[in-house]
Amino acid sequence: MATLISLANASPVEDAEVLRKACKGWGTDEKAIIKVLGHRNASQRKQIRESYEQLFEEDLVKRLESELSGDFEKAVYRWVLEPEDRDAVLANVALRKSETDFKAIIELSCILSPEELLGVKRAYQNRNKHSLEEDVAARTTGDLQKLLVGLVSTYRYNGEEVNARLASSEADILHEAIKDKAFNNEEVIRILSTRSKAQLNATFNHYRDVNKTSITKDLLGESANDFQKALHTTVRCTNDPLKYYAKLLCDGIKRFGTDEDSVTRVIVTRAEKDLKDIKEVYYKKNSISLDDAVAKETSGDYKAFLLALLGKED
Repeated sequence: MATLISLANASPVEDAEVLRKACKGWGTDEKAIIKVLGHRNASQRKQIRESYEQLFEEDLVKRLESELSGDFEKAVYRWVLEPEDRDAVLANVALRKSETDFKAIIELSCILSPEELLGVKRAYQNRNKHSLEEDVAARTTGDLQKLLVGLVSTYRYNGEEVNARLASSEADILHEAIKDKAFNNEEVIRILSTRSKAQLNATFNHYRDVNKTSITKDLLGESANDFQKALHTTVRCTNDPLKYYAKLLCDGIKRFGTDEDSVTRVIVTRAEKDLKDIKEVYYKKNSISLDDAVAKETSGDYKAFLLALLGKED
């Protein structure tokens, strides 16, 4: 369930005028920006952008970029974009880091539906004039490259039909590869990058039932390398996205000052989808509400905006 509390029957013209006033003159009225944008859904935000451009012959996104700064600017910028365009930006940011943020690419590939991923890939190509697959291949090497290119290239079956016999045989393949520490086995990459979510979850369940341990535990040893970590992330994103996101938030909040990107990414991308469910998992794991953790570890307008998206005013 979503956490966003959007205002019904809001006028996009009036909202555009409020935002124009907030960005005009000396200083910026950040509170006014949060009051509007922190309470508008994707459809309303699109109407606001269109109204703003019609009224003032100016791109609202560019204006906000020039008016705001720091983590607050990043969060607002990503929030006002179309969801597919936003994910394309997040993918580009992940790939341009000095060390590619493979988690962000895996999230897109394994959590989004096949149609949503296709939309992101279109948006990415429109923005960058080359494909997501090309850039993933250019920014990675070796086994990690094979896995990530496979994940972003595949259009998976999205139904619930499962082949139990196939789940059994592929669970055995995965177990043998992991037991032999042959993590880069081509069959491992093929299975994880091509099978549907339902089929993979049946495979993971069979793996656990037969071997009395989860595949995630077996994948991460004491000296796990980046490729093993990527395999682990792939399984977690496929098997239980809510737990994955809750852990990502926990890790990001513990490391505030260095990982606002992950925290912003989860809150901005899930506020209209399942952030309320993620908050419940977070609380069960950490005995503190996500709202309180964010309030404690952030400050200023960035804090106020995140709390608005979380459904709690500062």
